[in-house]
Amino acid sequence: MNPRTRVKICGLTRPEDAQTAARLGADAIGLVFYEKSPRNVSLEQAQQICIALPAFVTKVALFLDPDTLLVTRVLDALDIDLIQFHGNESAEFCASFNRPYIKALGMAGRHDLTEQADIYRDACGLLLDSHVMGAAGGTGEAFDWKIIPESLRHSIILAGGLKPENIAEAIRKVRPFAVDLSSGVEAEPGIKDATRMAQLINEVKRVDCEIG
Repeated sequence: MNPRTRVKICGLTRPEDAQTAARLGADAIGLVFYEKSPRNVSLEQAQQICIALPAFVTKVALFLDPDTLLVTRVLDALDIDLIQFHGNESAEFCASFNRPYIKALGMAGRHDLTEQADIYRDACGLLLDSHVMGAAGGTGEAFDWKIIPESLRHSIILAGGLKPENIAEAIRKVRPFAVDLSSGVEAEPGIKDATRMAQLINEVKRVDCEIG
């Protein structure tokens, strides 16, 4: 039997959306600490979101080419379980905070995934998104899943253009460890749509049962 597909809802800005995501069955939520993003949150917002979450929901802090001070401030202020680096951060920088981390890789024009997996071998997960390397995600565009090496598919976190309407196809074709959605379950940037989150998680459960 195949393991179930984990679900991360990223770009949350409101406690009520975090509570809804958790109630529906999301395994993790993502908090964006990147000022240029429409989903950027302050420490105060993030604290309220973290307080609203029940036990066993993983809290992920997302950064894009941050300075050390910003990451340290967030880790000192919040009960963060995982760090997600979305820019051109080196493996040494990612590992320097002594926390489990995810490395996001922009897939536009990329064909060196096996090499990147070796470079970031200390990461607890690689997240594959559709943006160019070093740019922010949340574009709502998918990439060609065929370029993901078969040897990596079972361990990656799939992102980029995922939504309730195509999540079943993505899971059937890639069989990722987890999926990560942001714009695909939103009413507007940073504001999640409860109906679309429910549709998404129901679809994940349905296709997992079919595959299993």
